Amino acid sequence: MKKNIIIPNTDLNVLPLGLGTALAGLSFDGQEADRLFDTFLYLGGNMIDTARVYSDWVKPEIGRSERVIGDWLHRSKKRHETVIVTKGGHPDMTVENPDLHENRMGREDMRHDLEASLRALQTDYIDLYFYHRDDTSQPVEELIEVMEQFVREGKIRYYGCSNWSTSRMEEADTYCKKMGYRGFAANQALYNLGSRFMKPLSDDTMVKADEGMLSYHKENANNVLMPYMGVCGGFFHKYITGGQEAVENSPYFVKENLEMANRVKLLTRKYSATVSQVVLGFFTQQETFSIPLYGPKNITQIEEAVGMLDIAFEKADFS
Repeated sequence: MKKNIIIPNTDLNVLPLGLGTALAGLSFDGQEADRLFDTFLYLGGNMIDTARVYSDWVKPEIGRSERVIGDWLHRSKKRHETVIVTKGGHPDMTVENPDLHENRMGREDMRHDLEASLRALQTDYIDLYFYHRDDTSQPVEELIEVMEQFVREGKIRYYGCSNWSTSRMEEADTYCKKMGYRGFAANQALYNLGSRFMKPLSDDTMVKADEGMLSYHKENANNVLMPYMGVCGGFFHKYITGGQEAVENSPYFVKENLEMANRVKLLTRKYSATVSQVVLGFFTQQETFSIPLYGPKNITQIEEAVGMLDIAFEKADFS
């Protein structure tokens, strides 16, 4: 049965599945977006994840995803029924040749992104605000103090990190404990059914949750893992419907994941479930608790994803 959880030492009471919105403004907008968000809330969901940079790589609009969400919040008056998550500090994707290693995580960059997010989302505060990338040339102490300043100003309630290494999170934890700060409430990293064996991504600024990071989160409930790319970029869907030719260029195209795809097919029959439900069901059976993010293209897909939480998967299904 669907059951909400509270992120430790916060008042963020959420369904253990977040609505990803990188496609907002591309796959859905206006009334269609309203129906999708309303459906998610009706089904028990409340965490909506976005980022200042979504989807600046499609010209000409900047901050498209936040604009779509903000328009819905304004029309629906449902701000207090939602947990809004967004991220700042991502490299500039509007330039002709984006450099993913050109960090924008200085104090003024982060303030610029936060203020722009607040305007686009048409809200006075962000529930959970993330550094979208890391800049290891900046001491964690400086980065934490920027977030703490935003908290004191009432512009964010809690903060987290995305694509940080385990060692940097541990540094941040040590500093926050010293200063008496709550610290990171969540970490967004690449983690899914196929990530253990996948080939390296072309974007090496994206951090995968390896065994060390999973152990860290298991021992540090204060910082919850929020996996992105929850359905492996559609790898299992494409392989099951189109065979090897459909996935030959995927980073998930390795022997172990092809074998897992065959197991996924069996599990869809065992549970009368869809491929998405099985792939997302992986998260419910892991020792490290997580709140995966899922980005639907339409209402049917979000109904399907939330329905996964009512399926009694077994740990042995994914071992």
